[in-house]
Amino acid sequence: MRKSIATVSLSGSLSEKLTAVAAAGFDGVEIFENDLIASPLSPEEVRARAADLGLGIDLYQPFRDFEAVPQDTLDANLRRAERKFAVMERLGADLLLVCSSVSPAARDDDALAAAQLRRLAERAEAHGIRIAYEALAWGRHVSTYDHAWRIVREADHPALGTCLDSFHILSRGSDPKGIEDIPGEKIFFLQLADAPHMAMDVLQWSRHYRCFPGQGSFDLAGLVGHAVRAGYTGPLSLEVFNDVFRQADAGRTAVDALRSLISLEESAQLASPPAPVVPSGFAFAELAAVDTEPVRLLLGSLGFTRTGRHLGKPVELWEQGDARILLNTAGADRREGPALVALGLESPEPAAAVRRAESLLAPVLPRRRTGEDVPLDAVAAPDGTELFFCRTARADHADWTDDFAPVADRPGRDAADAPAAGITHIDHVALTQPWHHFDEASLFYRSVLGLQPKESLDLADPYGLFRSRAVAGADGGLRIALNVAPGPGDQEVRPQHIALATDDIAATARRIRDHGAGLLPISDNYYDDLEARYDMAPGALSTLRELGILYDRDEYGEFHHCYTATVGRVFFEIVQRTGGYRGYGAQNATVRLAAQHTAEHRGGASR
Repeated sequence: MRKSIATVSLSGSLSEKLTAVAAAGFDGVEIFENDLIASPLSPEEVRARAADLGLGIDLYQPFRDFEAVPQDTLDANLRRAERKFAVMERLGADLLLVCSSVSPAARDDDALAAAQLRRLAERAEAHGIRIAYEALAWGRHVSTYDHAWRIVREADHPALGTCLDSFHILSRGSDPKGIEDIPGEKIFFLQLADAPHMAMDVLQWSRHYRCFPGQGSFDLAGLVGHAVRAGYTGPLSLEVFNDVFRQADAGRTAVDALRSLISLEESAQLASPPAPVVPSGFAFAELAAVDTEPVRLLLGSLGFTRTGRHLGKPVELWEQGDARILLNTAGADRREGPALVALGLESPEPAAAVRRAESLLAPVLPRRRTGEDVPLDAVAAPDGTELFFCRTARADHADWTDDFAPVADRPGRDAADAPAAGITHIDHVALTQPWHHFDEASLFYRSVLGLQPKESLDLADPYGLFRSRAVAGADGGLRIALNVAPGPGDQEVRPQHIALATDDIAATARRIRDHGAGLLPISDNYYDDLEARYDMAPGALSTLRELGILYDRDEYGEFHHCYTATVGRVFFEIVQRTGGYRGYGAQNATVRLAAQHTAEHRGGASR
């Protein structure tokens, strides 16, 4: 279907918005009146600019507080409308959005509203313009889509139809199935926005917290399906009021917006892009560092062994069980120290995974390689993390580890003699997102990789709050926690982390501690509280206290975890899941963050 977006959804000037929308690949735009009013471009210049970019102007909006008013107000409203029709003719727009009135002067009289809207439609028809009447969720007398449709039906004019807005329908809890009772030719326009469930005034909810399809909690695929079954054939158009989007780069916001519509079409069974190829686990995590010695010592203390050196690049392979860490000295940021820059994702079909990523507008990264290098495709996640699609040790696909020559030495001073610590694989990774990319990242991992997003959580930090949302495969083979700092710049000082799985966390923690890795000290108060909350086996609590291990449980099982000190922008978490535990120990995040702040201020973390 044709894809459109309202200019209010993006930051920048009107000209910049049009450029971003066209570059992303949209077919058309809704021109928000304030954008035109503020623009130095005349309506004719805007029309020409849109045409040059290959964009249609699908809607001009909004026209407010028109219907069910006294005669003198109606006369003024019709004069106002005539002037707007003249602007629309210059603009080349032939559809005007009229919102249900919120004016105190409006009367609760459907017959009067229908008669006056008919008069407006008659005026509009003379200019070759149609009117799309929309029920605002906070309309004074008309606040539901079925009520708006009854008025349109009573007005009975070919130039008058209805506009359906997903936010106004779903935020009120209205049943969208009734959309199928509206003749498709009378649905003049369909506006789409998602939103998280929030207990707040609907106007404030609408004005600040809308998001793109797939980033919130609404069933937009179901609503679109009802409209299509009713016979709607117009554009799928995004109208999103969001404080973050209005500050973010318009170009990447427009790409994120179009990705959401492509994914929505797939969910509504209106299109069939290449199917998602869900990764089954982690092939590797890659750290970049100018000074590798601190990371080498930490990896050695964790029981990792350096097993390979890349044949053509300054990259080392460290392994323990099925956990693999790449240590890269090329392109590292000298200011930050070690940082997590790339993830290798085990994929059953790497080529198909790339095709899926391209269809969802994920940037495929060029890879500089010699003729001897194993082909390995990568895409960029919203935060810049490189995601490689791999198949490790499979006879039917090139193995990326073939790029590494075996090494016999095990560098690292005291850590050189550390035995394996019982680590089996990478359980999950936590990626701190730039504050204005959090929703984009959630949609990216869901739509591009086919991961399932969990509920977003607000977690307390000693210096504020941060949001966290996990995405995971249905079988839990791949888990990624997406975190976002409270505001601009804060993500630059918040480390990423890699969680390593073990089957015996107490034994693993002791081996790590005994071979030089400092585990994060946890407050005694935490264990006093733990004792109050859980009836634990004798001696279990003292073991947790001794080793700095935190504890959580859910309906499926138990979770034990502990942390290393932070090196640069990276630290490691050691985790043990028993009985099918599905979470990430989120209730312990506040304790961990406070302990990290304390360790940093005491010089216990290296930055």
